[in-house]
Amino acid sequence: MTTLSGKTLFITGASRGIGLAIALRAARDGANVVIAAKSDVPNPKLPGTIHTAAKAVEEAGGRALAIKCDIREEGEVKDAVAKTVAAFGGLDVLVNNASAIWLRGALDTPMKRFDLMQQVNARGSFLCAQACLPHLLQADNPHILTLCPPPSLDPKWWAPHTGYTLAKMGMSFITLGLAAEFRERNIAINGLWPRTLIATDALNMIPGVSGGNGRSPAIMADAAHAILTRPAAGFSGRFLIDDEVLYEAGVSDLSGYAVDPSQPLLPDLFLD
Repeated sequence: MTTLSGKTLFITGASRGIGLAIALRAARDGANVVIAAKSDVPNPKLPGTIHTAAKAVEEAGGRALAIKCDIREEGEVKDAVAKTVAAFGGLDVLVNNASAIWLRGALDTPMKRFDLMQQVNARGSFLCAQACLPHLLQADNPHILTLCPPPSLDPKWWAPHTGYTLAKMGMSFITLGLAAEFRERNIAINGLWPRTLIATDALNMIPGVSGGNGRSPAIMADAAHAILTRPAAGFSGRFLIDDEVLYEAGVSDLSGYAVDPSQPLLPDLFLD
């Protein structure tokens, strides 16, 4: 399979950034894309809403369903999945993209922020998988793709921001566990992480860096597309890196993804 035409994707946090880029790449194939996010009204600090994202998906050639959904709320997630199946007749792909970030040490991390990260990142990914799995088990080529790093217990990733690392690695360990649990059910359950910084609004949370030191979200979208069009059977439990995925797919020149070719690319967190 080389296309997502006719496939239905449920993408969390897809109103902007990497989630939106993945949605638009699928839309160019003619996919059905569910934009599941909290951004129902414009935010002066962050561009994009579920409605602007849905419009962009349709303009790119896909069918869109915009659903206001807080993935911390079990009822909202279950209702969003039910609406997805009612609208498109099934579900083929879950992309766990939604994530909360706070890159501070223990003494500078309010518990409200700590709880938000755990609820959105790890718990939210588990909840969305739990709600989608009954439908994915009926799909022809089902995938769960979670934007999470390779699991690591290296203290250098934990010491600077234990709360965020715990939340992000929580997504990784959930991916590891679900892949093992459903290995014989022919669902591809994998993680995807960028080699370099990706120029999204999340970079505003990292002092001293800018979008010019990263690549555009398009590299993650193209890597996700390459993963989601692979046969699901036997392809699970892997933690994939965007450039490696594209190299394997035959893309050798990644220079076009650089936001500013004159600036050095900085590695993303959790990768040596």
